[in-house]
Amino acid sequence: MQHGTGNNESLMQQIKKIKQEKNALILAHYYQPDEIQEMADFIGDSLGLSQQAADTNADVIVFCGVHFMAESAAILCPDKLVLLPEPTAGCPMADMAGGEALRKMKDQYPKAAVVCYINSSAEVKAESDICCTSANAVKVVQSLTDYEQVIFVPDRNLGHYVSRFTEKEIILWEGFCPTHDQLKPEEIAAAKSQYPDAPILVHPEAPPSVVDMTEHVFSTSGMLKYVKETNHANYIIVTEKGIKYQLKKDNPDKHFWFPSERLVCRDMKLTTLDKVFNALETLSPQITVSSDIRMKAIQSLNRMLAIGRESKN
Repeated sequence: MQHGTGNNESLMQQIKKIKQEKNALILAHYYQPDEIQEMADFIGDSLGLSQQAADTNADVIVFCGVHFMAESAAILCPDKLVLLPEPTAGCPMADMAGGEALRKMKDQYPKAAVVCYINSSAEVKAESDICCTSANAVKVVQSLTDYEQVIFVPDRNLGHYVSRFTEKEIILWEGFCPTHDQLKPEEIAAAKSQYPDAPILVHPEAPPSVVDMTEHVFSTSGMLKYVKETNHANYIIVTEKGIKYQLKKDNPDKHFWFPSERLVCRDMKLTTLDKVFNALETLSPQITVSSDIRMKAIQSLNRMLAIGRESKN
């Protein structure tokens, strides 16, 4: 059933009302559509959303993102009802790694720690020593003082970036984000020639050849922080275009340019206001994780979150 189609303001009011009735928290990733970010209680990157999920007193978590994000919330909050408004919203990179294949790699490198990017399935998290996000990946790997080898799964580009900041041997999984990995250095160069005074902000999921073109390599939250703290007229943004909503909201007088029209994650754009309302109304689709997988996976997530707490003290 469609609710309030063509009238976002009315539909947002309906969502707000039913959210309060059901003591629900709505989380949205920076790559979600503008109207979803506008309606959410909290907008963040994978790390920030994980922290919010872990700390909430809500009974229901509505995760406006993709499947692995809702799965992480279900792992961290077994007493909460976790909803994913669009159950087909997945992550191609997460699908590039599975538990069985990871177990085989662990057999090849028995002395290696396993660091899994949060963009991975619950099964992969259960086979990992510690989780990470693009915001804390370097810090996570550096924290593994008892290991000289690290299996980094599933993003080869983020793993390659991390390898620049450690003497550990980083064993790369051959996964990648299709949105970021397709970027070409010539696209970045063309944007730079058009806006020569604009700093280039690159997400570490981009290929090394693109990362090499700038010293400004940030997670999505890192990009937002850098732009707020600097004073340039123009910025070249090398990540998914959904981030522009928050960039413009925080910095209405600054201008943001994306070097490619292909910087769009289709899965992230599947969430709609209608689907959020329907999820709250029906309390479905629910995302659950089996208890045996959850008990293993939560350890890797909690170890990551503990590093974040230590850095705040």
